[in-house]
Amino acid sequence: MTESAQTPMKAVVRDAIEEQVGHEFYAAYLYLSMAGSFEVANLPGFAHWMREQSKEELEHAMKFFDFLLDRGERVQLPALDSPPATFRSPLDAFEQALEHEKRVTASIHSIYDLAVREGDYPAQVLLNWFVEEQVEEEKAASEAVERLKMAGEDSAAILMLDAEMGRR
Repeated sequence: MTESAQTPMKAVVRDAIEEQVGHEFYAAYLYLSMAGSFEVANLPGFAHWMREQSKEELEHAMKFFDFLLDRGERVQLPALDSPPATFRSPLDAFEQALEHEKRVTASIHSIYDLAVREGDYPAQVLLNWFVEEQVEEEKAASEAVERLKMAGEDSAAILMLDAEMGRR
């Protein structure tokens, strides 16, 4: 293939966004693994919530992927680690989800800082959307953690939360 006629991105910004594509795909794997764990535990509502979250993460990965392509860049997809397959409890899974979202937020903030330093205005516009999205992602995971903490070991409360999460 031929070189792009577009203004090239600085390699450091391109590489950081390319790495973020991998983080987003890993998040999709992680949430899908959590969905499978909930299915095995007969908690279909939590499983549904995690499947929907996995789909969102795939959309995020593709948003970064397409951005690179739109800028005339080639994308080298990184290898992905295997996510954990078992979780001690619904609370454990959602606490891990919240911690993962916090890591993603930190990564996006880091890329944003890099885009500012490098004067990459299109990347800053893209990343503005992700900064807002991460506020929503952390809020959703945090609310689930707090509600599961309130439920404690009460099976009836957990089943009620499971039913509610299935309506996502």
